[in-house]
Formats: sequence, structure tokens, C-alpha cells
Amino acid sequence: MQKFDGVIEAVRYKGGKIDVVRAYERRGATFSDRVVLDRKTLLERLAKGKRFVTGQRRKFWASTFEIGKQVKAAGKEDKQFVATRADADHDELEGVRSF
Repeated sequence: MQKFDGVIEAVRYKGGKIDVVRAYERRGATFSDRVVLDRKTLLERLAKGKRFVTGQRRKFWASTFEIGKQVKAAGKEDKQFVATRADADHDELEGVRSF
């Protein structure tokens, strides 16, 4: 897998759409502590070309992650979806736990 800019470890849905995600973001050669990103911020970062994947931080391994699937923005601007599948018709991050 290519280099990525963020790892989403948990998601909160509200009304069938992503409300917020809990993630780690790349900071140079390492990653941040947990950050909470709302849906709008996540879509903006994806639109700027940032690569996010699903996954979990490995315990006691600092910036090492168990990586899942790549997160994509799909659909048109007025009706965008955040998903791990390209053919998505709603927000869905497969394999990501809720919080």
C-alpha cells in the first residue's frame, strides 16, 4: 500500500451519515495523537488529495498500524458519500467500529 495521510479508527453516524471520525493524522515521519474530524473536514481533506485508510494503531508500536481499506469520497458535490467502496450510495466505512 502506498503512503497515507491518516488512519480512521472509529466512526459515529448520525442520520445515516458520518457525524465524526476518530483518526490519527500524519505529522512528518510520525502520526498525531487521536484527533476528531467532522464530516465536512474529512471531505475537505479527501478533496485536497489526502489519503485516509481504515485501521487500528498497534499497541506499543508507536506509528505502526494494522491497515484496512482506503477511504474515498464518492458521488457528486451536492450529494457526496464517504466510503470504503467506490460504488457506495451512502456513507459507510466497512470494518470501522462505532464510538
